[in-house]
Amino acid sequence: MRERRGRWHGQEEVVMVHDTTMRMSFVQLGKGGFGVVYEGRRLDDDLKPDHPNPLPKEIALTILVNKGHRVPEIIRLLDWTDHPDHFVMVLECPSPCENLVEFIRRHGGSVDEETTRQIMWQAAHASHMCCLRRVFHRDVKLENLLINRETSEVKLIDFGCGDILGSSPFKSYHGTAAYSPPEYYSRGEYCGWPATVWSLGIVMFTLLCGHFPSDYDLYLLQYKQWSKPGCQKNAVTSSGFSSM
Repeated sequence: MRERRGRWHGQEEVVMVHDTTMRMSFVQLGKGGFGVVYEGRRLDDDLKPDHPNPLPKEIALTILVNKGHRVPEIIRLLDWTDHPDHFVMVLECPSPCENLVEFIRRHGGSVDEETTRQIMWQAAHASHMCCLRRVFHRDVKLENLLINRETSEVKLIDFGCGDILGSSPFKSYHGTAAYSPPEYYSRGEYCGWPATVWSLGIVMFTLLCGHFPSDYDLYLLQYKQWSKPGCQKNAVTSSGFSSM
């Protein structure tokens, strides 16, 4: 049985990870312009894990999102080590693969509706599992989705902009501006689940059209008036990730 929960200790966020062999907590030690550092401890005996140094946030999130049953659409962390001024992550390497920017370019600038549907189902599933495991990726984009050129399997990578997903809205945005949710600019805050769905929508539109949606595209989409020759009328609005 596996269980995850989070709580606050003063100004420190504690994320607990429970499974049948180990119970871990990650406590935020501090953050700077390039990341946040967490310290991990075993809850059973209050000892730190074998690695002597605190966990960088990207590593902590990658470990947390892979707890539980394996999700093939999420990249796995195999090992890691740190150095005085950087850390090294050893990740699984799907081969042969490319990111979706390269994939679109190789297919002439955009892809057909059926291919887009297959890619988006996997991207949405990966993002959905991240949110269920309380990991907010915050940078779901073409560059962070790898696709196997032979099997068309998709993997979500790079949790460097991520955070723990809680009930409170976020006040700052650390992902890629082109994928940022509109409510961040209109209200100065946003929530993780809707922001994830928005970024998936940008990915899907770009796969189909070969460019980011313009303000006019977004206006037409809002009123379900957008269309593209060769696509079903609801190709963009029926995304396949309504469960999110």
